[in-house]
Amino acid sequence: MDAAWTKSVHQALTQLQVDPSKGLSDQQVQQRRAKYGDNTLPEQPPTPLWQLILDQFKDQLVLILLTSAVISFVLAILEQDTTLGAALIEPGVIFLILIANATVGVVQERNADKAIDALKEYTPDTANVIRQAATQKIRSEDLVPGDVLILTVGDKIPADCRLIAINSSSFRVDQAILTGESLSVNKFTDPVPDINAVKQDQTNILFSGTTVANGTAIAVVAQTGTRTAIGDIHAEISKDNDEKTPLKQKLDDFGELLAKVITVICILVWIVNFRHFNDPSHHGWVRGAMYYFKIAVALAVAAIPEGLAAVITACLALGTKKMAKKNAIVRHLPSVETLGSTNVICSDKTGTLTTNQMSVTHFSVFGPDASIVDYTVSGSTFAPNGDITQTSTGKKQTNLNQPRTAFHALAQVSSICNDSHVHLDDHGNYTVVGQPTEAALKVLVEKLGHHDATVNQTIAKLDSAQRASAISNEYGKAHPRLLTFEFSRDRKSMSTLIQRSSATGSLLVKGAPESVVERCDTVWLGQSAAPLDSALRAQIGDKVFEYGRLGLRTLALAIKEDVPLDVELYRSSSPSEYVEFEQRMTLVGLVGMLDPPRPEVRNAIARCRQAGIRVIVITGDNKNTAETICRQIGVFGDTEELEGKSFTGREFDSLTARKDKLEALSRASLFSRVEPSHKSQLVDLLQSQGLVVAMTGDGVNDAPALKKADIGIAMGSGTDVAKLAADMVLADDNFATIEAAVQEGRSIFNNMQSFIRYLISSNIEKPRSR
Repeated sequence: MDAAWTKSVHQALTQLQVDPSKGLSDQQVQQRRAKYGDNTLPEQPPTPLWQLILDQFKDQLVLILLTSAVISFVLAILEQDTTLGAALIEPGVIFLILIANATVGVVQERNADKAIDALKEYTPDTANVIRQAATQKIRSEDLVPGDVLILTVGDKIPADCRLIAINSSSFRVDQAILTGESLSVNKFTDPVPDINAVKQDQTNILFSGTTVANGTAIAVVAQTGTRTAIGDIHAEISKDNDEKTPLKQKLDDFGELLAKVITVICILVWIVNFRHFNDPSHHGWVRGAMYYFKIAVALAVAAIPEGLAAVITACLALGTKKMAKKNAIVRHLPSVETLGSTNVICSDKTGTLTTNQMSVTHFSVFGPDASIVDYTVSGSTFAPNGDITQTSTGKKQTNLNQPRTAFHALAQVSSICNDSHVHLDDHGNYTVVGQPTEAALKVLVEKLGHHDATVNQTIAKLDSAQRASAISNEYGKAHPRLLTFEFSRDRKSMSTLIQRSSATGSLLVKGAPESVVERCDTVWLGQSAAPLDSALRAQIGDKVFEYGRLGLRTLALAIKEDVPLDVELYRSSSPSEYVEFEQRMTLVGLVGMLDPPRPEVRNAIARCRQAGIRVIVITGDNKNTAETICRQIGVFGDTEELEGKSFTGREFDSLTARKDKLEALSRASLFSRVEPSHKSQLVDLLQSQGLVVAMTGDGVNDAPALKKADIGIAMGSGTDVAKLAADMVLADDNFATIEAAVQEGRSIFNNMQSFIRYLISSNIEKPRSR
């Protein structure tokens, strides 16, 4: 079903001819499988080994070397004093060099096919469907358009589906691998009327390979196999990419010129000696002609730089070792010199320029004088380390979390009204199970510290694994959760009921500022609550606007004290009624968070500019967030006007003329809200202008552009698809490593040019010396 997002639930079900309560019949399944095929990505047969080997000898210079080896052997055999062993020495060395080069090429070609196979890992093995009016578990490859799926938290989406019903208060999907969005996204059943909507705006479509982050839902399969979004990526990766590296192109041109020069030398030497053909020493004109032909061919062969291939391979191999020491793992040897020729780097944002770890960077509470006080939080990962400073003074703050203060309430709400879990993985990195935004709140609590100094002293002695969420765990133990009111779209908040004493409890609430603040009638001022009047509301509105301008995702935190503990009082048949419990609350504060830039990126981008390399950021994230990050990392100035320098994928598509797109591309440094096809298109346009393009990325959505670029650079922590499609992998996920690798690549490129000039000039002297 095409453009399923534009259709209402009724229209979608009607077009697919399915009743969601009964599902498809066996007969319908058979008919549709015959029409659409299996829900799989096609397996392309691997290129035969003999074909891969033959392809390595289609190079212009290699053909010349082969020809010279054969001619050298023939001429040596024709010499009366030469043995067979001696005749084989020179051509044998040439053949060994070419065989070594061919072996490297074959290994690289074999590895290239693995990126396509890795895509299959994103398709689950089974799916829960309704067929014949019964729930069944079937193989994902057996799905057909019209199948009704039952989806729950943690499920991978097995095909592109149209959402038809949500059975929980909200339904969120993590589709970062496909769109590059740093946050999981809410999905709804409402139609999206825009037929040209990008994937990020298709809010009722569940894409194959993405994962359900929370909630339960019913969806109907709209597209299967190669017609899915991940199928489009498969098609892009499967395309042949025969682009030659800059050095390869120059060597091909040199080989063609060398062939012409050799031919001319042969003819000239033979013609110049025409008058000696009939000398008595040759015993006849024919023998004289053959003698001088051998002389001409011998001189021409002597001019061929037989060691050139070996020198190039050695330089590239040594270059890979040097780059490996700088955490740049080269997968394809030619990438070493390509990197040295790079003049444009197209970089993904999420996970490449940023940490891909949501962090609280600012929070605000009211002071005793009824003025809002802003605090800045350092630390850009999920590690429980970082400083808190008062933004206005720049002074570091300690021991903020004291009983009966807004900081204490903020710590409780952030830690308990939270379903995420932060832990230390096997590689020594802090990772998250659950929503990154909730994890960021737990990390903030660890930086605030506990209100009890004794607990802080105990926690300081814990090892790294125990320290991950130690303070949050303490609050959770002290105040057990009795009920959780899930986030819902209408009230835009989540709340948790906890026990304070044997008789009373508290309701801890977090959510969108415009929704939560509206339902608050008091606010924490210092160590007590005060009425939330219009002046205080104005301050809150200004701060929310400021956080928005900084590209922060803002949450408001609130608390409602002395609520009854009887769980039965809170029973509700609909999540829309939860708002009745979340009234007359006390506002605690505001929290602003974002996926922060890597600390080393700003300097790396500045050095790239100094080296004459242009950096273009390409991301699936929203425009405002992307522009904020670009200002922070130095792609844009703090006050720079961005008109004509920042485009969304939709805005770029609106430029229909190719010349308009090229003009926009010449000025732009940011493309946001893009799809995988946009990334490949941008790389292609840059290459059409004669530029050598490097593309960085870490997700499945980056794979087509990584393969299309002159050199694809994947993050070490990225998906297998991205790493297998790339030419180079950054083991430390550090953008600054690219800049260092470019410098090394330029050095290697210059060294190779010097070697080549020496070989060519010295070989050209050989015929003259003879």
